Amino acid sequence: MNEQPQFLHRSNHHHPYPFNSKSRSGRTNLASCVVATVFLLALAVAAVAVYFFVFKPKPPVIAVNAVQFPTFSVSNGTVNFEFFQYVTVTNPNRDEFSHYDSSLQLVYSGEPVGIVFIPAGRIGGGGRQKMSAKFDLQKYPCRSRRRRRSVGLNDGAHRSGVMPGETMEIETKMKLVGGLGC
Repeated sequence: MNEQPQFLHRSNHHHPYPFNSKSRSGRTNLASCVVATVFLLALAVAAVAVYFFVFKPKPPVIAVNAVQFPTFSVSNGTVNFEFFQYVTVTNPNRDEFSHYDSSLQLVYSGEPVGIVFIPAGRIGGGGRQKMSAKFDLQKYPCRSRRRRRSVGLNDGAHRSGVMPGETMEIETKMKLVGGLGC
């Protein structure tokens, strides 16, 4: 007796996804891709907005703590002085700030008269670094404005080139070049 197994065919049993029918999954897949793309773009925009509004990189804050002139003299139309400037640089960011190619320049009458290069360094997130610069200016010609006040000044009494009551304006310019996480 060689019996062959018989397969029963039930007509009342149907699959939820019939094999021979066409599906509409093409439209469903496209809609899912569009929704996923929109979600990822919204997530990227939100991340960029949080970065620029919460973690926005800010420039370092430079504060001049003190300026000193230990020596200052004017003679024969030239000025001689020693100049110290003390500065604090604060990094307001969370990341480390690296600086390089930085300098402090002394300007008199619109012309640079001295420059001090600041060594490269790093300032930690929220940290501070104190810096100082020294200029020693010898025999630099005075640029007198020759404005006389009516206080009874005598022309022959002042041979230095700077009249009493005149001011000598000097300016310092600090250039701090760098970036975050460099």
